[in-house]
Amino acid sequence: MAIIKCPECGHSISDKAPVCPSCGVEIAGRIIRCKQCGGVYFKNQPECPYCHHLTAHNVSEPSQMTPPPPPVTAAVSSDTPAEEPAQTSTDDGQQHSNKRVVIISLIIAVVAVAIGYAFYAHAQSGKESEAYEYAMGSNDPNVLQSYLDTFGNGAPQEHVDSIQSHLDRLHQIDQDWTNAVVTGTKEAIEQYMRQHPDSPFKSVAVHKIDSIDWVTAQTTNTVEALEDYIEGHPSGEHVDDANDLIKGLNAKTVQPEEKVLVASAFNSFFTGINTKDETVVTSVVAQLLTSFLGKQNATRADVVTFMHKLYKGNVASQNWASLDNYKISKKEIGDNQYEYTTEFSAVQNVEMTDGTSTKNNYRINAKINPDGQITQLLMTRILE
Repeated sequence: MAIIKCPECGHSISDKAPVCPSCGVEIAGRIIRCKQCGGVYFKNQPECPYCHHLTAHNVSEPSQMTPPPPPVTAAVSSDTPAEEPAQTSTDDGQQHSNKRVVIISLIIAVVAVAIGYAFYAHAQSGKESEAYEYAMGSNDPNVLQSYLDTFGNGAPQEHVDSIQSHLDRLHQIDQDWTNAVVTGTKEAIEQYMRQHPDSPFKSVAVHKIDSIDWVTAQTTNTVEALEDYIEGHPSGEHVDDANDLIKGLNAKTVQPEEKVLVASAFNSFFTGINTKDETVVTSVVAQLLTSFLGKQNATRADVVTFMHKLYKGNVASQNWASLDNYKISKKEIGDNQYEYTTEFSAVQNVEMTDGTSTKNNYRINAKINPDGQITQLLMTRILE
């Protein structure tokens, strides 16, 4: 491939170009280079427009050429010497023409080299700009280093400085990340994220913190710890696992609010007996009890009857109270619905009408439904 001037408009183009990008004239296969002066012109022209040398296909074969006319010889006297042909002028013209061809050829060659270099320099400049934009948008140190290796010596200095600064920053980010990972603590990783909020390792750092908090919650294995994990990582990788563990713990671990539920039921039950208030007593008793003081399928009426029997004879008043030493277990009977089985001690102080008093201790076994109502009750007097 060579750089030529378009015979039509003079625009510098490749001799392999299909058409001239400036004037649109067809180029490839339609041009010829003059053997005499090196000029480029269209094949359909009969002669070179620069030196007027005939185009090759317009030169006749020797066998077809018209023989030149015989030379005309003038008669001369024997005393007059024959005149020599005038060759000097023709030779000078031929030499001048050859020099002009050489000069023109040299000029064309220089122009072609200059144009070629200009095209090459322009192409290299375009490649450098594209590589610079790509590297500045990348967080891969290998991409940045590749730019410096390829264009470092010829690129604009401001480009080189920007790429080097970007590369140094990425190296520092890498070093800080390595230090945080080696330390391995949540605090070190959180500090790294504060220093480098746009770090390429951000997603990995979030994952590591999530894992650290999950291990802590698992090790603690309490509802509170698991709920803290869910609150801190609402979209965490182990939220479902945490909820499953919470459900399992709730199924077998009595929470403080559940202890309050059980204690409140019996406090109300004893208050109703102490005041002989049927409404209060029956409010914390199920309509049908599986067992009450040994009677199966007892009703609230059976509970009221029991209360009145306690006041027969010469009983003036009595006071029942729990010793608040509840031992509670639970069983899931529905979705987040639990039945509570409890054992605790209670004391009965009885005031008689004659001014005397007695004190009795009881061991109580009972069951409470999810609504906080007594469904089963057994009282055993402890003899001292």
